[in-house]
Amino acid sequence: MFKAVRISILLFILFFVAVSTWLTQARSTDWNNSLWVKIYPINADGSAESTRYIEDLELRHFEGIETFLARETERYGSTLQRPVRIELGSQVHEQPPELPVEPKLLSIMGWSLKMRWWAATVTDSQDDIEPDVRIFVRYHQPDFGITLENSIGLQKGMVGIVNGYASRRHRGTNNVIIAHEFLHTLGATDKYSPLNGHPVGPDGIAEPDRKPLYPQRFAEIMGGRIALAEDDSEIPSSLKYAMIGALTASEINLTD
Repeated sequence: MFKAVRISILLFILFFVAVSTWLTQARSTDWNNSLWVKIYPINADGSAESTRYIEDLELRHFEGIETFLARETERYGSTLQRPVRIELGSQVHEQPPELPVEPKLLSIMGWSLKMRWWAATVTDSQDDIEPDVRIFVRYHQPDFGITLENSIGLQKGMVGIVNGYASRRHRGTNNVIIAHEFLHTLGATDKYSPLNGHPVGPDGIAEPDRKPLYPQRFAEIMGGRIALAEDDSEIPSSLKYAMIGALTASEINLTD
């Protein structure tokens, strides 16, 4: 009897969590109210340069993300003036859980649960009101000999981990990556090749009907790069040169 009660309670909790997650995700893409997105800086490499950069961060440095999303959602017919409202949180001094060295289904599921728990607990002291989406930006001092780890956006839990450079000249590209990972939390999928990082047409190209097709003028945000040729692309310097393509718009419920 006791075992049956425990199982019933566990099933009820799982059902409650599943329904709560579904309702949160549905509300996040109904575009009826602003989504509150909070950005938490992290010193990823422990350098003095990253520390100074984080100390000088201001909310205005992320305004381009709000502007981009307002422009693009309006282009698809949304009348919401500020679909996203950015907040800047205090520095987080703990690093997020590391991805498994050999990612398999169970290990990825376990890591996802750890990530969601970590994101909620590490921000608890500064979040009187929980944001809709949490984005942790791990800043590294610029070093062109080092390749940053991949950034990640999770729809379940609505959490993003962004790896960026602690440099004024990289603010624009950092915001491009933040916007990309934010859209992952809403259900948007990648539209670039995992082999070489180039956007995959037609959905990963901003203007697939452009003639000639190359070079493109903009990046499709989930394609991640401006396609200069079939085998050449570059990350846009800012969100002024990014667009939300038709498939991405459909994935985040901007279109029917």
